[in-house]
Amino acid sequence: MSKQKMIKAPRGTYDILPDQSYKWAWISDKFKQVAASFNYLELVTPIFESAQLFERSVGDQTDIIEKEMYKFKDRKGRLLALRPEGTAPVVRSYIENNLRAGNSISKLFYNGPMFRYDRPQKGRYRQFYQYGIEYIGTADPFADAEVILFSDYLMSGLGLEKYRLEINSIGCSLCSEQYNKALVTYFQRYTDQLCSDCQKRIKNNPKRLLDCKVPNCKSLADNAPSMLDYLDEKCQEHFEQLKSHLDSLDVDYIVNPKIVRGLDYYNRTAFEIIDIATEAQTALLGGGRYDNLIEFLGGKDTPAIGMAGGIERLIAAMEKENLPFGEQPKPDIYVINNDISTKKEAMLVTAKLRKNGLKVEFEIEKNSFNKQFKAALKSGANFTAIIGEDEKNTDTVTIKNLRKEEQSRYKNDEIVAIMNEKCKKHR
Repeated sequence: MSKQKMIKAPRGTYDILPDQSYKWAWISDKFKQVAASFNYLELVTPIFESAQLFERSVGDQTDIIEKEMYKFKDRKGRLLALRPEGTAPVVRSYIENNLRAGNSISKLFYNGPMFRYDRPQKGRYRQFYQYGIEYIGTADPFADAEVILFSDYLMSGLGLEKYRLEINSIGCSLCSEQYNKALVTYFQRYTDQLCSDCQKRIKNNPKRLLDCKVPNCKSLADNAPSMLDYLDEKCQEHFEQLKSHLDSLDVDYIVNPKIVRGLDYYNRTAFEIIDIATEAQTALLGGGRYDNLIEFLGGKDTPAIGMAGGIERLIAAMEKENLPFGEQPKPDIYVINNDISTKKEAMLVTAKLRKNGLKVEFEIEKNSFNKQFKAALKSGANFTAIIGEDEKNTDTVTIKNLRKEEQSRYKNDEIVAIMNEKCKKHR
């Protein structure tokens, strides 16, 4: 058979290799710890959903729907999509499974891969890993403050210092109607200077003009009207209460009237946490209120707010600040057999230790004691368990502390209790 061309990972995707995967696990664990402290419960939704779910919720004039969503038909012709974001699936599940029953408030979190056909670049991939929370069931501004506080706790809990919280209110449908008119009036004077996407947005989604990353469009947006000048009395009061709550909680923030978020379902509160360690100043996470989405997708009128962020960007930000991710996994004990005649005994000791919760390595391919000992040192294990001919004949195991160059021999039936105690002290 002729040699075949190597198959590579699809463009915009990547493998999380063993020397990196522990970072993902460490951040996910930190996120879940914060979620537990705020009493959020995990919800796991399918990786693919009906494409209509996203077309109806995210907005058919957004970049996600127009350009980025991975859509396909199944064998019965049903149009499905890989999930491009996490809120719509959570809301679908909330409605379908009647999570409102018996509990007016639902606090949920999720963590998993999302998919967008985007232009691959550093920190932006076609498969990316997103975490998020949803606080469903109240319009009280304190819920907004709690979601923002959660976000701030997560950043500081990871050790990050070079970030900035920015908040805004994008009002309600009544406010937006007047504001959209003001944006159209302003940007129409510069139509010929706008990118092709923004020339469409003037007609279909004026607020998205403020979120364009094209330098010329971004420069024009700097002098655009402010949403804060068009808030009605209720939206203004909601925003003032939010700021008051954040002040009481000692959460630092700045008001940025240009924050609109990229999805159509947002209203009132919108916020982002910005990485300020580099000139690009990318968003580490963002969120906002979506009071009409649940009813729009077939549920009862239920207000809600949430946030989401990408794990890749968190890792990049932590690496820029030289922050630790905990230790890369390593064995507690490396089992060594003196020669091939003691391999069976070494395997039995390995199995016994593993069965009792210890992390144990034993390489069956290496028969040389010296090669095994070098491998034990390289593995980072704190201890070796040595089984030679003498240990075999006396039903004992020699334990060597690789950090202190000390060793002792113990009875085989004592080894589990002794090693549990020794390893406990080293963790």
